[in-house]
Amino acid sequence: MRARVSLSTLSGVVRGVGRTRRLSGVALALVGLPVGTALLLGLRDDLALASILLLYLLAIVVVAAVGGLVPAVLAAVLSFGLAYWFFTPPFHTVEVHGKDALVDLLVFGVVAGIVSAIVEVAARDRAASQRQLAEQAARTRELAAADRVRTALLAAVGHDLRTPLTSITAAVGALRQPGVSWSAEHQDELLLTIQESSDRLRSLVTNLVDMTRLRADAVTVRLGPVGLEEVVARALMRERRQDVDIDVDEALPPVLADAVLLERVVENLVENAVRFTPAGRQVEIRADVTAPGTADGDGRPLARLHVVDHGPGIPQERRTEMFSAFRQLDDRGPGPHVGLGLAIVQGFTEAMGAQVAASTTPGGGLTMTVTLPVAAS
Repeated sequence: MRARVSLSTLSGVVRGVGRTRRLSGVALALVGLPVGTALLLGLRDDLALASILLLYLLAIVVVAAVGGLVPAVLAAVLSFGLAYWFFTPPFHTVEVHGKDALVDLLVFGVVAGIVSAIVEVAARDRAASQRQLAEQAARTRELAAADRVRTALLAAVGHDLRTPLTSITAAVGALRQPGVSWSAEHQDELLLTIQESSDRLRSLVTNLVDMTRLRADAVTVRLGPVGLEEVVARALMRERRQDVDIDVDEALPPVLADAVLLERVVENLVENAVRFTPAGRQVEIRADVTAPGTADGDGRPLARLHVVDHGPGIPQERRTEMFSAFRQLDDRGPGPHVGLGLAIVQGFTEAMGAQVAASTTPGGGLTMTVTLPVAAS
């Protein structure tokens, strides 16, 4: 690996090494070098000064690898002093006999400083490369996950588009079939099929548009007093739901919300609940105001809107996942499904400054609760 040394790199070297590593390097220099010197004294008559300086240089490299540049510079200074005092004739004096010994010491000092910096910089380059590889691996995983999402989205959207389009085409073809006279009852059934399939298409397209707005942070919120009973009625009228039991008192105070966004929240919650509610059971919509003394951060009392189903429910540990876009946690619904509804619910709810939470329905199922502040009177 090529080491690139610059002023900015060296300044990063000084700042970047952790405190523990730096202290370990200092301790190694202060303790290891004197101990090593004591051992080398027994070999002083057998080794040339150049060989001893190479051993000190090896110690400096080890200190640099452990503690970084600052301990390595300390080790270089100590090594120079120890080699000068104990191994350069005449010993234990400040004099140096011979030009060779003087050159050896000077070259040792310069090389020790350069090696200290290069070892640390090389270690930092290696760490940076490892971080870069880890980031690339993370990006690869993200791209793979995004590709899986796109594949799942195409499959689900394809199903959600194909099924109602097929129903509409078949019903229109039957009505226009020459030579066939349909009774009023059969005509109503075919028209109902067209209507329901069109509603499914509208819901899918609306959800896709809503998710695009959320992803682009292009949701416009207009807060104002909104009656819960009116919002629920409009949402169910658009969905033409007959399988929902509503218990929302008209006397409840209005909430502070965006009427359009709250209506979309209710639509998606009801659609999700109906999807997983078994035949013969109704989805329930309830509303209440929290107990006195319970308020939001601005001191306003809170209202709660509950959408209750009696389906299979969702385990507690997986309830965070259900708000992810394109995510289905249960395959008991009718065929593939885009899985945008609850993600849109959470996005719109948070955009209004409200909250949405899931809990277990007594007897089995899932209860989704939207908590909103009561509008000032």
